[in-house]
Amino acid sequence: MLRYILLLTFVVFFTLHAEEKVKYSPFIDAQIKLTYEMNDANLSQEKASELVKRQEKMYEDELYKLMSDKSYYIEHMKDFSSEIFSLQKIISINKRAGNTYAVIRDEVQIKSYLIVRNMNKLVKNTLLSMDKKTIDKFEDELNKLTSQNQKELAAIVKKSDEYLSILKIDSSGSRVLTAAQNNIREFYALQEVNSDMISYLYKFQDMMYRLNKYSTYHLIKPVVFINSLDVVQILDKLLNPLGLSVIKLVIIIFLILLIYVLRKLFYVALEKYLINSDYLSDYAEDILLRTQKSVEVLIITININMVVYVYNNFSSVDYTNKFFNIVYTMIITYIFYIVINTIAAHNLEKFSKDKTTVKGDLINVGIKIINFFIFTIGLIIVLYFAGVNLTALLSGLGIGGFAVAFAAKDTISNFFGTLSILFSDVFSQGDWIEIDGREGTVVEIGLRVTTIRTFDNALIAIPNGTFASKDIKNWNKRKIGRRIKMSLGVKYDSKREDINKAIIEIREMLQNHPDIATQNTKYEHIMQKRGRVAKIVSKDDLEGIKRTLLVFLDEFSDSSINILLYCFSKSVVWEEWLATKQDVMEKIMEIFERNNLEFAFPSLSIYEETQKAEK
Repeated sequence: MLRYILLLTFVVFFTLHAEEKVKYSPFIDAQIKLTYEMNDANLSQEKASELVKRQEKMYEDELYKLMSDKSYYIEHMKDFSSEIFSLQKIISINKRAGNTYAVIRDEVQIKSYLIVRNMNKLVKNTLLSMDKKTIDKFEDELNKLTSQNQKELAAIVKKSDEYLSILKIDSSGSRVLTAAQNNIREFYALQEVNSDMISYLYKFQDMMYRLNKYSTYHLIKPVVFINSLDVVQILDKLLNPLGLSVIKLVIIIFLILLIYVLRKLFYVALEKYLINSDYLSDYAEDILLRTQKSVEVLIITININMVVYVYNNFSSVDYTNKFFNIVYTMIITYIFYIVINTIAAHNLEKFSKDKTTVKGDLINVGIKIINFFIFTIGLIIVLYFAGVNLTALLSGLGIGGFAVAFAAKDTISNFFGTLSILFSDVFSQGDWIEIDGREGTVVEIGLRVTTIRTFDNALIAIPNGTFASKDIKNWNKRKIGRRIKMSLGVKYDSKREDINKAIIEIREMLQNHPDIATQNTKYEHIMQKRGRVAKIVSKDDLEGIKRTLLVFLDEFSDSSINILLYCFSKSVVWEEWLATKQDVMEKIMEIFERNNLEFAFPSLSIYEETQKAEK
C-alpha cells in the first residue's frame, strides 16, 4: 500500500513539474508566441505584414547579439539533456500508471526539446563555419548544415500527424489533456520556427559572414552601434541594392586613407633602406626614380583589391583573386626588371669610365639572359594563378623539347655563338670589324644577332653563329700603331747620291716625328702592369703594339725607282691617323724638293734605233 502511495506522489509531483512553463530561450519563446499570432485565423493582412517585419527585426537583433559574443554562445548552447532525461523517467512512470495523455504530453515535450536542440546545433555549427576563408565556402557549409538539420528534424517529427486528433478532443476539466494539447501546439510551432530560422539564415548569410569579419577585426560593437542608428538604417535601404552599406563605405574610406598614409611611410622606409644598403646605396636615387610609377600602380592595385574585398563582404572571390594575383605578379616582375637593369646600367657606365677589362658586352648580354629568366618566371607564376596545370605544361615542354631543339637549331647555334664572342674577346661593342666582306662598327652584341653600323650608315644584323665559321678582322684591337705604307717612285734620271740622301732624311724625319711610333716609343703593357705573365711569343702582338719603321730603296719598277716607306702612327684613330699621314707626305715632298728629286709617274719611253742600210 505504501509503495502505491509513494508512486502516486511521485507521479503527481512530476506531473505538476511538467505542467510548468518551459523556457527554451528568450528568443525561441518569443518566436513561438509570434508564430501563434501569425497562425491566428482572424489575422488581417496589415497585421500579418507588421508581424513579419517584427519577426525580421527580432532575427536581426538576435544575430547582432550572437555575433557580439560569438564564442560565449558557442560554448553555452543548451542541449536539454537533463530535461529530456527527467521527462523520460516521468514517461516510464506514467506508462505504468496508464496515464496516456500524460505520456503524450511528455513525449511531445521531448520532441520539442530535440527540435530546439537541433536548432541550437544548427546555429552553433553555422557560427563555427563562418571562419571559412571565402563566402562561397561558407555558403556550401551552410547548405550542408541545413540539409543535416532537415534530416534530423524529419526523424524527430516522424508520425507526428497522429497528434492532430488529440487537438480535437475537448479538454474541459482535464489539466493533463490541456497540457498535452499545449505541448502539441508548441511542437508544431517549433517546426515552423525551425523553418523560419533556416530561411533567415539564408537571408542574412552575407550579413552574418560580414559581421563575423567585423568580429575577427574586433569591430563588431562599433558596427552594431552604428547600424542601430536610424539615419544609418535609412541610408542602408538606399545603399543595399548597390551591394553597399554605411559601414562598408566607412571602412572603404578608412582603408583608402590608411593606405595613402602607409604609402608615404613606405617610400621613406624604402629610401632609407636603399641609402643604408651596402650594395644598393650607389643606385638608390635611380632605383627610386625609375620604380616610382610602378610602385604607385602597385599601391593603387592594393587599394582597389581592398575595396573589392570589403565590397564582397570581406570575402575573396576566386576570379577576383586570380585577377589581382596576376596583376601583382606582372607589376612586381616589372619592378624587379627595372631594379636589375638600373644596377646594370650603372655598372656599364662605371666600367666604361674605369676602362676595366670587364667587358660591357658580357654584362649587357648577361642582363638580357637575366631579363629572360625574370620574365619567364613571371610568366610561369601568371599561368599558375590563371589556373594552368604547370605539371602538365612542363611535361609537355619536356616531351616537345627534342622537336623544339631541332626546329631551333639555328637559334641555339646563335646563342652559343654569342657565348663564344663574349668569352673569346674577339670584338666588343664600338669596335671596327670586318667579316665576310661586311665592314662597320659593332652597335650591339645580342643573344641572337650582332648589329653592325656600316660606314655608309646602313645597319647590318649578322647571326652570331656566323662568327664561329668566318674570319673576323678587328681594327680596334690595337693600342699603338696604325700602318702607313707608301711606295715613293722617283724618276730614273735621278742621281744615286740624291736618292740616298733623301732616304736618310726621310728616316730621320720619321724617327723624330711626334706622331710616328718608333722603338723609343714607351708603352706600359697591361699584362705586365697587373702582375700576370702571358705565355705568348710577343706581348706587343697580344696587345696590338707596332713600332716598326722602315725606309729603304725597294725596287726598280717599269717607270720608277721605288723607295719603300713602312711605319706606324702612334694613334689608331682614323682622323688622327689621316692627319699624321698627311703631315708625313708633306714633309716627304719637301725632302724631295731639297734633293732635286721628282716623283715618277707611269710612262712609256720609245727609243728609235737608226740603222744604216748596207749597200
